[in-house]
Amino acid sequence: MALFDLPLDRLTGYRPDRDEPADFDSFWRHTLDETAARPLDPVYRPYDAALTTVTAYDTEFTGYGGDRVRAWLLIPAGIPAPMPCVIHYLGYGAGRGLPHDHLVWPAAGRVALVMDTRGQGATNPRSAGATGDPHGTADPQAAGFVTRGILDPAEYYYRRVFTDAVRAVDAAAAHPAVDERRIAVHGASQGGAVAQAAAALRPGLEAALIDVPFLTHVRRAVDITDQDPYQEVVRFLATQRAPETVFRTLSYFDGLNFAARATVPALYSVALRDTVCPPSTVMAAYHHWAGEKELTVYPWNGHEGGAGRQRDVQLRYLRSSAGNEPTATG
Repeated sequence: MALFDLPLDRLTGYRPDRDEPADFDSFWRHTLDETAARPLDPVYRPYDAALTTVTAYDTEFTGYGGDRVRAWLLIPAGIPAPMPCVIHYLGYGAGRGLPHDHLVWPAAGRVALVMDTRGQGATNPRSAGATGDPHGTADPQAAGFVTRGILDPAEYYYRRVFTDAVRAVDAAAAHPAVDERRIAVHGASQGGAVAQAAAALRPGLEAALIDVPFLTHVRRAVDITDQDPYQEVVRFLATQRAPETVFRTLSYFDGLNFAARATVPALYSVALRDTVCPPSTVMAAYHHWAGEKELTVYPWNGHEGGAGRQRDVQLRYLRSSAGNEPTATG
């Protein structure tokens, strides 16, 4: 893919104005308070994953609306508790799969909690999901998840997902193997969007590892990319013709507004040939991030970003505790 977005010299200082609703903070405070009123009730069932150096637990906890959310909790063997932990949020359409799909963090001596994304993973044969989304709306929607409930922030799909993400941190922190002071959140694409939100909404995190995040600087993304999932919004508006309502809803979930509230150290990655999550949208969130931050740039990559190379950078970043080791540019 050829370069299609702003050149790097303009991306370096790209910090656009944010479209933020006046009640953004009260909306999320009410959402999280309502959820916190329900018992978390985490359950960790031993699961025979046929692994010798990792103990797996088929985990459940109470998420948005009292719904039970599934996860894997993977604990490395032979390391004294409590251990640091990484909460991993999944890309679009993926489910939690199986424990052996998620062994990098345990291999590095960290507990991993892999949160299933509600309603997803039914059509991805490599990573099946196990969590439903029992909430619906009478309004139309385009195929996919991005426009589900999009005419009302209170009914919007990602309100439930982002709330689940906060509760996933709580579920990990509740396990005696986890050091609740050393929990990092991580995700790419959709998972990056979820990690941005969790980092802003859940205090006390150690770090946020955010790769090519989706649902970020949404208005620009919808205008400059013809790739899904952003095109789900375009297809919806082609028939429903309610742009003011749609973009108002999305402003409650835009990564720019979460980045401006997040104060934990963050490690971002951006790919300059990414047509799914355009580089200007990622750079906008990075420049709005309120805490300490570092960035890895991949000039020759698309939506895969740094892939395994970025994981190597992340492992070293977390190993350095304060994030002081230099990160490479791909």
